[in-house]
Amino acid sequence: MRMRWFLSNPIKTLPNINNLRSISFRTFVPHSLSFRSRSLFTIQIPMAAIHNLSEIGLAKRFWIKFNRESIFALFTPFVISLASGNLKTDSFRHYIAQDVHFLRSFAKAYELAQECADDDDDKLGLSQLRKEVLEELKLHDSLVKEWGLDLAKEHGISSATVKYTDFLLATASGKIEGLKSSGKLATPFEKTKIAAYTLGAMSPCMRLYAFLGEKIKELPHSNESTHPYSKWIDNYSSDGFQASALQTEDLLDKLSISLTGEELDVIEKLYYQAMKLEIDFFTAQPLFQPTIVPLTKGHNPEEDHLMIFSDFDLTCTVVDSSAILAEIAIVTAPKSDNQPEDQTARMLSSDLRNTWGLLSKQYTEEYEQCIESIMPTDRLENFDYKGLSTALEQLSKFENSANNRVIESRVLKGINIEDIKRAGERLILQDGCTDFFKKVVKNENLNANVHVLSYCWCGDLIRSAFSAADLNEMDVHANEFCYEGSVSTGDIVKKVESPIDKVQAFRNILKSCNSDKKKFTIYIGDSVGDLLSLLEADVGIVVGSSSSLRTIGTQFGVSFVPLFSGLVKKQKEYNEGSSSNWKGLSGILYTVSSWAEVHAFILGC
Repeated sequence: MRMRWFLSNPIKTLPNINNLRSISFRTFVPHSLSFRSRSLFTIQIPMAAIHNLSEIGLAKRFWIKFNRESIFALFTPFVISLASGNLKTDSFRHYIAQDVHFLRSFAKAYELAQECADDDDDKLGLSQLRKEVLEELKLHDSLVKEWGLDLAKEHGISSATVKYTDFLLATASGKIEGLKSSGKLATPFEKTKIAAYTLGAMSPCMRLYAFLGEKIKELPHSNESTHPYSKWIDNYSSDGFQASALQTEDLLDKLSISLTGEELDVIEKLYYQAMKLEIDFFTAQPLFQPTIVPLTKGHNPEEDHLMIFSDFDLTCTVVDSSAILAEIAIVTAPKSDNQPEDQTARMLSSDLRNTWGLLSKQYTEEYEQCIESIMPTDRLENFDYKGLSTALEQLSKFENSANNRVIESRVLKGINIEDIKRAGERLILQDGCTDFFKKVVKNENLNANVHVLSYCWCGDLIRSAFSAADLNEMDVHANEFCYEGSVSTGDIVKKVESPIDKVQAFRNILKSCNSDKKKFTIYIGDSVGDLLSLLEADVGIVVGSSSSLRTIGTQFGVSFVPLFSGLVKKQKEYNEGSSSNWKGLSGILYTVSSWAEVHAFILGC
C-alpha cells in the first residue's frame, strides 16, 4: 500500500465537525504528500492556476478547457498515418481537396469579420489574416500540382467539410443558433459582436492546426527530407503559422472584452462546435490502408476478450486515498477526552494528527532509502525483468512492514463506513477517466472487463467513487477495512500492498478467466507499485510523471515512450497483412499526460 500521508503541515481548512456530510473532496488537495506524489502535484498545481480567468485570455481558456478534443484530433487514424509518412497518396489527395474548401470559407469569413469590426487596428489585423489564408491556398495549389490532382474532376465536397464551412459562414453572417438578436445589425457595436463570434468559430481551428503541426514536427523522423508530407508539416509548424494562430486568438480576446457573460457563453459554444466539426473532418477522411488506431478497431467480441486493468490512486484520482482516509480519521476523531461511553474509544484528533505525521515522516525516509538500495549501480542496457522483480521484492517487504505499523498504531480505528462512502462519492476523479470507463463497460459489443488493482486500504472508498459515477460494473481488487458493525476496528485485510501482490493479482485474474477467447490486456498505472503489471500487460500505459517509477524502470532497461510518438512509429511499420505486434514483457511502456490520450488510443473519438 502506498502511504502518502500528511507531513508536518497537515490540512487545517476542513470544517470542525464530527461527520463528513458537508465535506466536498472536489476541492480537497493535500498540502503535503510523500515524495512519491509530490512530483505529480508540482505539475497539477500550475494547471489549476491556469484556470484563473483574470490571468489568461478567452481563447487560451477555451483551448485548455477543450484540450480533450485536440487530443482526439491528434490521435485520429488520418493524422497518425500522415505523421508516420505512410498515409496513402489517395487519402492525402482527398484531404487536400477538402481543405481547399475549408480555406476558401476561412478567407470569406475573415473578410466578413473585417466588415463587422469597428476598430481600424482590428480591421488591419483581419485583413492580414485573410492574406495569410490566401497564401496558404497557394501552398495547397503547389501540393495539388505536385500530386497531379484535378480538384474539379476528382473530388466533390464531402458532408463533413460542408458542415464546417456552412457553420462558419453562417456565423460570419450573423446567423447563429440560439442568438436572440438575429435581425439586422443596427449599430457598429452589434456588428463587432459578430466579428467576435466569427473569430470564436475560427480560432480553435487555427490553434488546432498549429498544435498538430508542432506535435508532428517534434517527432524524430519528421525532419527527414524523404518524408512525403514534409511541406505540410513545415507549414503548420512554422513560426509564421504559429504567429497567425496567436494573432487570431489575440483578436478574439480583444473583441470579447466588452461582451456580457451570456455573449461569452455564445462564443464558448461556437468554439466547442468548431472543435467537434474539425474532429469530424479528420475522422471522415478516407483511408486506404490498415491503421494502428483505434486499438479496438479490429476487436471481434466473438473471438477476442479485452481486459483492462487500472490502478486507482493518482491514476484515476487527483488525491491519494490514504490522504483522504487520514483526513476522515482526523476530522471525525474526538477533540477531548470526554467521549460518550457507547462510542468506540479513539485517539484524540490532535494526537491522531501527530501520529500520522510521525508515520508519514518515517515512511518517506525509509522509502527513499529502500529505493536507493534496490537500484543497480549502473544503468542496464537491456531490459531485465527478472532483476527488476527481485529488486521490487525488497520494496514489497518494506511496504508490508510500513502497513503493519499503521495497523498497530490503531489510527484507522473508529471510522464510520458511511463517512467513507460519502468521501468516495465526493472524490474527484481525473478528467476523462469516468468517460473512458463508461464507454468501455456500457458497450455490450466490446465485451470488455475492467479490473481496478489498488493499494488503497479501503475498497469501500473505491467502490463508492465509481458507484457515484454509475460505474458499478468495475471489479475492485483492493485491501479492506475490518468493521464492528459500521465502525472500523483499525485492522486491514491485506490483499494488495506491494508490486509483487499487484502483479500476482493480475496473473490470477487472467488465470481465472475461463474464456477460450484470445485475451488482450491493457494496464494503466502511475507508480512503482504498478511497474511489473504494466510490463506484463500487452500494452502498459503510464499516467502522469512519477520520477521514482521512471528512475527505477530506466535503470533496469525499461523504455518510456510518449504514446503519440510510439503510435506513429508503429504505424510507420504497419502495413497490409502485418501484425500490430502488441505483446507483454517488451520492456516498452507508453506515457500519457491525460485520460484523453488513453481514450483516443483505445476507443477512438
